[in-house]
Amino acid sequence: MYFSPRSHKSELLDQPGIPSADITRNLYELQVINRWLGGHAITRKGFKALASGHQKISLCEIGCGGGDNLLTIQENTPEKKISLNCTGIDLNPDCIQVAQTVAWKKKPQFILSDYRQVIFDEKPDILFSSLFCHHFSESQLPDMFRWMKAQSRIGFFINDLHRHPLAYYAIRILTALFSRSYLVKNDAPLSVLRGFKRKELKVILDKAGIPDYTITWNWAFRWLVIVPS
Repeated sequence: MYFSPRSHKSELLDQPGIPSADITRNLYELQVINRWLGGHAITRKGFKALASGHQKISLCEIGCGGGDNLLTIQENTPEKKISLNCTGIDLNPDCIQVAQTVAWKKKPQFILSDYRQVIFDEKPDILFSSLFCHHFSESQLPDMFRWMKAQSRIGFFINDLHRHPLAYYAIRILTALFSRSYLVKNDAPLSVLRGFKRKELKVILDKAGIPDYTITWNWAFRWLVIVPS
């Protein structure tokens, strides 16, 4: 198994015609993976880094999936400290449907659309994505990063995968043992192969014309990229 360069093989979830029940099962298991392998903690970390010092925040996630990333921020943001208004954008109607069923404290707005087609009445303060960037090619990502920077008033952050042999074999074993979703069993290891090395993220940010950023490695094999506006 080779880990350089990135795989450009499409994930099953990105293909048309996947039954709604299978997508729902996939989203449920991804929520469990995010919770137990630290993905949600990294998302909260990115939010806190940009939201610090602000009392009112409008937050938008592109590629929001089942809404679990927005939910973990909402559940862990004291309402007395920050007034939080959330928006989720996703191209998949099944993802939006699942996200709308979550037991929210304050109901977010969900937009069924390609994020590039969304025109905000007011730009969100913070934009973010989690496990979304690895679905795109190196040639597509600079445009995404430029869009996120242009559309956010405080900044944006990205939570995505570090392409590493330990990450690949660990998630392959874990999903083989515990997953009941053929989508997760196929796509979780493939997602790692579509993940990033630090230098690749730097090249993409440079191509996007973004000089001011931080990239930090987090357990378990995740990158957190923070870009202030």
